[in-house]
Amino acid sequence: MRTYLECIPCFLRQSLDGAKLVSTDRGLQEKVLREVLERASKMDLSDNPPAMAQYIHRLIRQHVNNDDPYRQIKQKYNQWALELYPYLKERINVSDEPLGVALRLALAGNIIDFGANGGLTADQAQVTIEQALSVPLPGGALEHFTRATGQAQRILYIGDNAGEIVFDRLLLEELPREKITFAVRGGPVINDVTREDAQMTGITEIVEVIDTGSDAPGVILESSSETFKRCFEQSEIIISKGQGNFESLNEVPKRAIFLLKAKCPVIADHLQCRIGDWILQIENQLYIQEVNAG
Repeated sequence: MRTYLECIPCFLRQSLDGAKLVSTDRGLQEKVLREVLERASKMDLSDNPPAMAQYIHRLIRQHVNNDDPYRQIKQKYNQWALELYPYLKERINVSDEPLGVALRLALAGNIIDFGANGGLTADQAQVTIEQALSVPLPGGALEHFTRATGQAQRILYIGDNAGEIVFDRLLLEELPREKITFAVRGGPVINDVTREDAQMTGITEIVEVIDTGSDAPGVILESSSETFKRCFEQSEIIISKGQGNFESLNEVPKRAIFLLKAKCPVIADHLQCRIGDWILQIENQLYIQEVNAG
């Protein structure tokens, strides 16, 4: 997916939010913003948005000499989600449609994103979880998802954010785990998942985990590791979580299932939905579930 002009203000907001998170030095914040403005003025709009976000967050980490400024936030949301895990697992276990509940929870977990939604609170996330337990999936989506994942012999599940990864675990536990490889980022960027998050949340205990070999908040295949690219090519279907993965992979010719919450006007316009809606794009079939924006 290309970068739209409307993405530029979002890049600037991410830059300022990220700089403020790691430093109270107004001079440093201004320096980051000015460097991003200069880069944005020259960027190739045919590049996908995660490529620019990768530059922004590398710049911030460089200026503050901190390789993972979001580490505490990630740990906080991992812990919060792990505390919810027994309750959510029980809701899945007692359901007549456990895979459907797990899939809805995995979609709901995509709200935990400090790139698109830097002001997220735990209360907002809780509201989205309650929606997931009551709002149905679009007609035909669960059947299509079940068929696609059941037929595939090798599945690559690409994770997105810390905290959200616990909701991914709930879905992984309802799928044929022996067929699944779970991918995390190759280095810290925003609150995206790394191997450290996969270990903290128990993902490494239930499926094979690899990393992309890149610190992009999405999947840029050209800069990914050979190991990841080989796994990507050999997998019969890709389960892609979140907006950054969608932005970087939606035009790649590969059987894929995209699971995300529409979080910005550009994505909402691209998918012809409302901000806040759940999106399931399964093998190019688009399913949209309207929910209250949150």
